Amino acid sequence: MTTIIICIVAFLLLSGLAFMLIYTLPISMRVYRDTLVRTSPEKWGHVCSATWHPEQSAMWEQGLAWAEQYKDHIREQWIENDGLKLYGQYFDFGSDRCAVILPGRCECLKYSYYFAEPYRKAGMNVLVIDARCHGLSEGTHPTIGVRESEDLRCWIKLLTDKLHNREIWLHGICVGTATAMCLLEQADCPKAVKGLVTEGCYVSFRETFKRHMIADKRPLFPVLDLIMLQIYRHTGSNVYRRKPIRAVKKMHQKALFLFGKEDVFSIPVKSQKLFDACASKEKKLVWFEHGSHSHLRLNNVETYDNAIVEFVNE
Repeated sequence: MTTIIICIVAFLLLSGLAFMLIYTLPISMRVYRDTLVRTSPEKWGHVCSATWHPEQSAMWEQGLAWAEQYKDHIREQWIENDGLKLYGQYFDFGSDRCAVILPGRCECLKYSYYFAEPYRKAGMNVLVIDARCHGLSEGTHPTIGVRESEDLRCWIKLLTDKLHNREIWLHGICVGTATAMCLLEQADCPKAVKGLVTEGCYVSFRETFKRHMIADKRPLFPVLDLIMLQIYRHTGSNVYRRKPIRAVKKMHQKALFLFGKEDVFSIPVKSQKLFDACASKEKKLVWFEHGSHSHLRLNNVETYDNAIVEFVNE
């Protein structure tokens, strides 16, 4: 009798699990396609990603105004990697130092204009890029920083070999930092890369995507992990293994962490954990009282810019 009961319970559990997967798998596929796949050239193009958001719109417009002011310094650039043609714009200010700005998910290079001014102030050139699957760059499936880091390696080679920059600094916003860290943790990271400035970096993509799903009122279990498996299936990127909290333990370049106490996606307790785990002997953490995720500069322009200028010029 006990054996029969165990078999019945096991059957019910397996049936429930099968039903759950049958019900939730299409949901996970739809969310993955909607949020993590470029399904048309217009998606993640050269447009503001959130016109309805007043802060995002303000950053977009101020960034466009900055680029217009310095349009005579723009040199369009193309590279090819992994079979994809990738687009960037190089602002040549006559320096032999350059900052590469790596935007967050869904953002094109025009979004990065907004973050360029402190580097110009610091006497540096600026490279803004359309990450694969964004803007004018080719691709359909972002790899959450993994293959993008090899694209970044190619951009750095262009900056040093063709454009004659001797010193490279990386500025990563959210997933842009994951791209930077996937390169910085490598033993053969280009020697020209001197340091990283990061805003709103997460400890893992699963962690931050979970918070986005909660904000969007999407079901979590088992949809969240099915989406992570979709990433692996389509790109080969294992987000359980390749994550910033692991990468920083191998990173020895200078690092400036910019975090906001109001950030609900890269929450303060996790941000502190990321900073503490960083192996760099030259690292600095700056907290901002106000400013949502990726919007710190808009709410603290002077403090934000001064922190960067002082850090890269130390």
